[in-house]
Amino acid sequence: MDRLAEDGDETVDAEMKKAPAEGTHRLLLRSKDSKTCEVELQIKYRHMWVLPPIGKQKKYPDLPLTVIHAIERGAPQDRKKIEWKLITNLPVESLAEAIEKLEWYAMRWKIETFHKILKSGCQVEGSKLRTAERLVNLIAICCVLIWRIFWMTMVQRSAPKASPLLALTEAELLLLDEITAARTGNASNNSTLADYLLCIARLGGYLARAHDPPPGNIVMWRGLCRLTDIQLGFALWQKFVGN
Repeated sequence: MDRLAEDGDETVDAEMKKAPAEGTHRLLLRSKDSKTCEVELQIKYRHMWVLPPIGKQKKYPDLPLTVIHAIERGAPQDRKKIEWKLITNLPVESLAEAIEKLEWYAMRWKIETFHKILKSGCQVEGSKLRTAERLVNLIAICCVLIWRIFWMTMVQRSAPKASPLLALTEAELLLLDEITAARTGNASNNSTLADYLLCIARLGGYLARAHDPPPGNIVMWRGLCRLTDIQLGFALWQKFVGN
């Protein structure tokens, strides 16, 4: 909702239309089909008093805030035009500081994905721990696991030709080779990090069809859970049967 600003005669949007452009910022954008393109954003920012809703002006005070607008220059044909409207109480005294806040905002998707894995993957909310200390300890451990899942999902896209030892242990690689051989009936030809991470994604239900997008965090989470169970079973077999 567009709030009233300053003395209440104009809205935030109206005030920002009068604000001069302070400069531009180039941003690398990834489309749904994993293609990347560079877009140019026109940056405006302005300090102003933002008023509370009319019905609550007696209850809440006016706030001194900085409004940042980033509007894509040009008209893209296959997607919506980027137009970010940010409000912050952090200091913004230069174009560089405004761009810094925009770059923080650009990380929002990754932060939301991180919390999605924490809630849906690790199911922290369903742990039923009764003390804050125990819940904090559980979340701390889960954050390490989540970071690994999220990092593996991203590194598969950014460095697919990297060595698999960058992300996986030798035992995990051995098991993934055996799983691939059992699935295909032939010796495994996994060689790069992307090959092994794709194998993990398949364990999580990823179909790897020609036009499928790269594996996401959920299938990577499920695949790593299955791989961990397989690794545990293999370790138990070595201990009690293999000897």
